[in-house]
Amino acid sequence: MRTRIRGRGAAAAVLLAAALAAALPARAVLRIEITQGVEGAYPIAVVPFGWRGPGAPPEDVAAIVARDLHLSGRFQLLPEREMPARPSHADEVAFPAWRALGLDALVVGRLEAAGPDAYVVQFQLLDVYQRRQLLGYRIPARRGQLRRVAHRIADLVYEKLTGERGAFDTQVAYVSVERAAGGKRTYRLVVADSDGARPRALVTSRAPLLSPAWSPDGRRIAYVSFESGRPEVYVQELASGTRRRVAAFRGHNGAPAFSPDGRRLALSLSRDGNPEIYVLDLAGGGLRRLTHDPAIDTEPTWSPDGRWIAFTSDRGGSPQVYRVPAAGGRVERLTFEGRYNARPVYAPDGRSLALVHGARGRYRIAVLDLASGTLQVLTDGRLDESPSFAPNGRMILYATRGPDGRGVLAAVSADGAVRQRLVLQEGEVREPAWGPFRTDGAAGR
Repeated sequence: MRTRIRGRGAAAAVLLAAALAAALPARAVLRIEITQGVEGAYPIAVVPFGWRGPGAPPEDVAAIVARDLHLSGRFQLLPEREMPARPSHADEVAFPAWRALGLDALVVGRLEAAGPDAYVVQFQLLDVYQRRQLLGYRIPARRGQLRRVAHRIADLVYEKLTGERGAFDTQVAYVSVERAAGGKRTYRLVVADSDGARPRALVTSRAPLLSPAWSPDGRRIAYVSFESGRPEVYVQELASGTRRRVAAFRGHNGAPAFSPDGRRLALSLSRDGNPEIYVLDLAGGGLRRLTHDPAIDTEPTWSPDGRWIAFTSDRGGSPQVYRVPAAGGRVERLTFEGRYNARPVYAPDGRSLALVHGARGRYRIAVLDLASGTLQVLTDGRLDESPSFAPNGRMILYATRGPDGRGVLAAVSADGAVRQRLVLQEGEVREPAWGPFRTDGAAGR
């Protein structure tokens, strides 16, 4: 279902909101490239899964698992052409042959047709040196769920071998921008799998779209739209496609951020003059002002425990990061290194903030340790912005510029060891937001 909404004013345009819209064209799929991995990555092989059913298998589950592990930068995948055999079960594995290749672990499995649109995925994670099974599952699924099952398998393997929860079965939101003849631009708010696959446009507009922010349950996205000719904040349901305008006050309405309980939004509003930080109750509409300063206060972000809201302010003469109790109270400055620190976002464990750090004309992604005050710069671009943590805290997604000057996305691990670049074949991509862990199992959408 597509909902047609007409904007007002010269900058307004027809806007399509469609949470169940068809996937975007292939040129809109993000292509992810590893630009730097971990030295001494974990050697592993993911053997092509066996297939028990008529015709060709509906999905290459093993290829998705292998790609996920490769893109993490923490695993060294054995190429398929170098595999000594194609076992689909532990009983078929000749461990010495795999051990001779220097592998530590092996993933084998099979996909079985179990009825009309019904399948079972079976996989095993094997320790090559100890010749034993580390994991083993049978997962029923429909055809449309097989990609998610593959991401879930990658999550299980990743967690077993690294001790950290995987984040492959998650989604990312971003804004894509395409320029047509005459310079007219089309903006799309897109949601895709964490590997860039299955993109779908939630909103398509001729007017700018900004600042997507996920709800903690992953069912809603807040964003800023200029369809009326000025910035207003909307909250959209992913499942139904319905949306609600929640902030259209006089002046600026921007930078929405959900509270950890999903019931409130922190916002930057200029309804009373200059931009200040407010908290909006989404159920009752009540509005509470947190900051009171003649400077610009913007870009709020909630701490995971809900106690604090960090934000950007130039009240000290240059953009710096501050925090204020979510219940209201004294404002505290957090950043002191350099004359530009902005766009903060809390790590999932609440111990650090990712932010944009400016120095000598370059703007790069950095991480601030809240206990020590230490600032570590992670990237080396000229214009890196909009950081967003993966829900496991391992990677930080951000916007930057590619070699051709186009807007692209990139990701860097929280320790700076792993780097990725995410590029659209056509157009630009910006304003990334990594979604939360999904709570609906392997259900398809």
